[in-house]
Amino acid sequence: MKLKLFIAVLAISTFVIAFSTSCKKNTDCKLTIYTVDSLGKPLSKATVKLYANVKTSTGATVEADLKAESTSDAGGTNTFTFKLPAILDIKATYLTKSGVGIIKLEEGKSVEKTIIVK
Repeated sequence: MKLKLFIAVLAISTFVIAFSTSCKKNTDCKLTIYTVDSLGKPLSKATVKLYANVKTSTGATVEADLKAESTSDAGGTNTFTFKLPAILDIKATYLTKSGVGIIKLEEGKSVEKTIIVK
């Protein structure tokens, strides 16, 4: 009798653990942008803008609602987290200079990109 109870509790526990943890998948897309000058020196207080360009039915290109902006820290670093994968354009500006790039975010992965501002 005790053996049947033990097996039943063990089976239920295994079932609960297996199905309660499998649904908690990390889908965050983490992005780190490094802004540097033409010599590779980090740029503090550079503005980094991320945005998605999409084509309309008329063939025109417009900026989508998906966008983010921040200012780099003392090491020239900007970090962002998105909930869904995306392909984003990057524009970094520092004083009168700028640099551009493009990045692909993948589900559950971290991506790094260096933008040279010149």
